[in-house]
Amino acid sequence: MAVNVETLEKLERKITLTLPVTAIQSEVDSRLKRLARTVKMDGFRPGKVPLNVVAQRYGYSVQYEVLNDKVGQAFASAANEAQLRVAGQPRITEKDDAPEGEMTFDAVFEVYPEVKIGDLSAAEVEKLSTEVTDAAVDKTLEILRMQRRTFAQRAQDAAAQDGDRVTVDFEGKIDGEPFGGGKAEGFQFLVGEGRMLKEFEDAVRGMKSGESKTFPLAFPADYHGKDVAGKQADFLVTVKKIEAAHLPEVNEALAKSLGIAEGTVEALRIDIKKNLEREVKFRLLSRNKNAVMEALLSKAELDLPNASVQAELERMVENARADLRQRGIKDADKAPIPEDMFRPQAERRVRLGLVVAELVRANNLQAKPEQIKAHVEDLASSYEKPADVVRWYFGNNQRLAEVEAMVIENNVTDFVLGQAKVVDKAVSFDELMGQQQG
Repeated sequence: MAVNVETLEKLERKITLTLPVTAIQSEVDSRLKRLARTVKMDGFRPGKVPLNVVAQRYGYSVQYEVLNDKVGQAFASAANEAQLRVAGQPRITEKDDAPEGEMTFDAVFEVYPEVKIGDLSAAEVEKLSTEVTDAAVDKTLEILRMQRRTFAQRAQDAAAQDGDRVTVDFEGKIDGEPFGGGKAEGFQFLVGEGRMLKEFEDAVRGMKSGESKTFPLAFPADYHGKDVAGKQADFLVTVKKIEAAHLPEVNEALAKSLGIAEGTVEALRIDIKKNLEREVKFRLLSRNKNAVMEALLSKAELDLPNASVQAELERMVENARADLRQRGIKDADKAPIPEDMFRPQAERRVRLGLVVAELVRANNLQAKPEQIKAHVEDLASSYEKPADVVRWYFGNNQRLAEVEAMVIENNVTDFVLGQAKVVDKAVSFDELMGQQQG
């Protein structure tokens, strides 16, 4: 019998399901009999509880289970027969006007939309490229040296200068009164690093060990400490110790300490460049992928299933709660997290997921096994023991599914770049590394 599917609005549909009462009662009786064989009740030996006693105690819950199962099966069968792609769970309500001997239910649900993707050749995509220069290698080498610097105490009469590590005692007052977080002893910081407010660094710069100074400090209006933001304080600072930084020389010893087996500076620079090129590759891929996805969305027409958006919202809210729990926030599970703050992001994710799925289906852009293997090997290549990392990925289906999703996104990116108007743009290494990954 053909299934009658009623369209309510946009993606919402309704199907009426009919179940014979005899089939439901027969299944209820069958389950109660099975239950009677194992149930334990006071006053009866196991397996000897009368069926009417079992029915009195468990009849309602068994009937509820059977109805749920039968309605679920009927809905799945009807949706399959009508060739519907159901989004989310249906809302089931029992109807009062069922014919005798039958039970009828209305199932209201959403279907996945038809996705129309326009002419991609009319889309414009900015494709970035970056070259890893000798200057980028030099800068990275300098960072590695800074990470391995040592400090030695300066002479008593030496003045603090940029790059020095100073140990200070300080106390700040606002209108003559101390304030929370305004006092410390044996506090260390590097002059010129920007960790302290500018007035504080300016005051300490040029001071000698044992010297004290009082100076005014205006807290910015957007200062993270709300109690002092926008206020003027007076600080008394005493320099206890000044240490000069010593950076290791760029030589064979440094190369060996950084794990370069050959121990030469040339091999070290080659290794740094290789690592930078790998990082640049992934960042470019991420940035170009984002540009492609935006172009794809601009050319797509579809209605969004509310059920999918709601599921994404719930997932995002739960992730936010998990983040609060991880940060040790008290009562994180009760914290009010309004769904609407995530709605634009949730809608974009659902829209993009549906558009990408349609493009993949229509153009056979699924991830091939050899692509997944090559991607895993690429991810593993930066580790000391790549073979162990490859085994780690292939030993877990969830990890492999994540790689598969990445490969599919890469396939979509390549496909769209092959169709769209591509505008090539070279960006500097610093610009690329200074921007957050998408």
